[in-house]
Amino acid sequence: MSNGMNRKTLTLAVLLAATPAMAFAASVYKWTDEDGVTHFGDRQPTGQQAESVNVRTGKSSGGNRMSPQEQLEQLETREAKESEKRQESAVEEARRKQREANCETARTNLKLIQQNSRIRIEEEGELRYLTPEEIEEQKQQFEKIAEENCGEPAEG
Repeated sequence: MSNGMNRKTLTLAVLLAATPAMAFAASVYKWTDEDGVTHFGDRQPTGQQAESVNVRTGKSSGGNRMSPQEQLEQLETREAKESEKRQESAVEEARRKQREANCETARTNLKLIQQNSRIRIEEEGELRYLTPEEIEEQKQQFEKIAEENCGEPAEG
């Protein structure tokens, strides 16, 4: 189910909760549109099958004394937190995959450096061999990348 749908329902509910006329035991109609989104309204929608829902204010069962507005805000806060959590974990996952890729590349390159005493690179269309100093420099670079990306992620 897409997020847009939930948002539609919530917005509708916010409007209802903000309507003073609804604060008293009133008949509220509940119906589902063609997208499968549930709506509530104080008038029966034309051409829609709607069921009447009785809305009472005051004490609700379970000792829950929140107004519809408060209940709604709580629900929205909870939804926002959950979607934030999902986004965070997506970012985390992307970072983890990036780290794994970096780690893999660094390890592969280190292996190549250790196996080949001569490393040829192409520079501005010219092929040349790296000097031992350059090879050592490259090796240290890849070791650093491997250290940073392989194993447990560093905190912070």
